[in-house]
Amino acid sequence: MFVLDDDISIRDKLKTLLRSVGLNVEFFNSPFDFLLGTRPDAPSCLVLDVRLPGKSGLDLQHELAEKNIPIPMIFLTAHGDIPMTVRAMKAGAVEFLTKPFRDQDLLDAIQLALERDSARRQHEASIAAVRERLESLTPRERSVLPLVVSGLLNKQIAAKIGTTEATIKVHRSQLMKKMGADSLPELVRMAEKLGIP
Repeated sequence: MFVLDDDISIRDKLKTLLRSVGLNVEFFNSPFDFLLGTRPDAPSCLVLDVRLPGKSGLDLQHELAEKNIPIPMIFLTAHGDIPMTVRAMKAGAVEFLTKPFRDQDLLDAIQLALERDSARRQHEASIAAVRERLESLTPRERSVLPLVVSGLLNKQIAAKIGTTEATIKVHRSQLMKKMGADSLPELVRMAEKLGIP
């Protein structure tokens, strides 16, 4: 996980707190330093101050979203207001805590952020695996897939694409096998993950 705060006393307090609960933390004192840093391919989150040198925490949140860097964020501030809180939360912040904050409130927010990031990563890995299976289909199997998941019978699919029912049975069997689907409902769920109508 990462902490971005230009106040050394806050960084020291957070270092003691987060390491006391076994969290591996990397500290930054500016958005520029954070953007230059590398992020491990593991669940993480960013605890940051709203007011930072050169770029506000809210501006950094917006920039990371534009760059498609989905890291859960927990904002800390000594000078927050309601519009600022609303803006951060609408943009996906996990929490917006006012300094001085209770240690347990921060630890709870971090736990939630790490759980969210882990779930997002699992979801993305699941979609990537299904997409890889989809790539193994022939063009004809790919054209049959939406018709199968829409619930059409083999003879209806055959009539729709101008082939025989026996051919559709072979395509259906092959695409079920290649997609790793044991049942039509399972194939439908895979198609939904991929956004196939």
